[in-house]
Amino acid sequence: MRSSASSAAAVLRNGLILMRPAAVGASSFVIIFSGMYPLFLDPAVPAGRAWTAAVLLLAGCLLIHGLLTHALNDYTDYRSGTDERSPALLSGGSRIIQNGRMTPEALGRFGYGLTAALLACAVLLILLGQTRLAALLLIGIWGAVSYSAPPLRLAYIPLAGEWLSTFPSTFALGLGGVWLLTGSLPEWAVQNAWINAMYCIAWVMVHHIPDLEADRQASPVKRTSVVWAADRFGIAFARLPAAAYFAVIGLSSIWFAGSDRWIAAGGIVAAAALSIFWLAKADMRDAAGVTACEKKMLLTAILLAVWLGIFY
Repeated sequence: MRSSASSAAAVLRNGLILMRPAAVGASSFVIIFSGMYPLFLDPAVPAGRAWTAAVLLLAGCLLIHGLLTHALNDYTDYRSGTDERSPALLSGGSRIIQNGRMTPEALGRFGYGLTAALLACAVLLILLGQTRLAALLLIGIWGAVSYSAPPLRLAYIPLAGEWLSTFPSTFALGLGGVWLLTGSLPEWAVQNAWINAMYCIAWVMVHHIPDLEADRQASPVKRTSVVWAADRFGIAFARLPAAAYFAVIGLSSIWFAGSDRWIAAGGIVAAAALSIFWLAKADMRDAAGVTACEKKMLLTAILLAVWLGIFY
């Protein structure tokens, strides 16, 4: 009995380490909030249905972003060697393999097994007529698997990881609540989902900067957009992909202003300007400094998502 309890506790600890629930929960919660808060204020939407949709989306985030994405990414980056060379601050994976908590083989079996289980759930949802929920689940699975798992391994290809994997899953998460509850995609929801997804991509680009040298030495090379920019223009331009995305975010404020969302537009301009300022000041060779920049941007992403949800 004691051995079984110890094993269960170890599985739980490993799951929490892999999931990183504080970061995933915080970022996922605010994206869901950004797309659903107006629905809680809409008398045409029953509160019980709104809460059910929110809980389903959050559970999906914890399973797909927290467990599946991290399991497959840790496994792939261990095999390529990039996590071994990472400075391992915010980046470099959960370290669950490096700290001896799980073998690479066990983590790989877990990741692919969870993929199969989630695909089975999607099929069941289709059979039960829950096609919207199934579609959201399949988009999330696609994002996790295509980003890390061979043969696609899109995180290892410039632009592909962010646009073909990260953006669709994050954008769908932002729109998921309103689509499930109303079957429509109002402009404010599309706008919020766009900004939150773009900021997520920009943050991921900053996240890759401390791992620049580790990614270069991986086999195969993890040629992220950051690695591409640094190889093409020099180390100072490792910030270029993130800066470009932050600039797009700032310019998107024009769209918001045109929709009479002036307060939301002001928050977008402030978030984009601050992020570019922090990025411009950071030394691309200083992993700790870039990581400090990441933390400020993560907090900014949370505040911006809440701001957009309130001022819709």
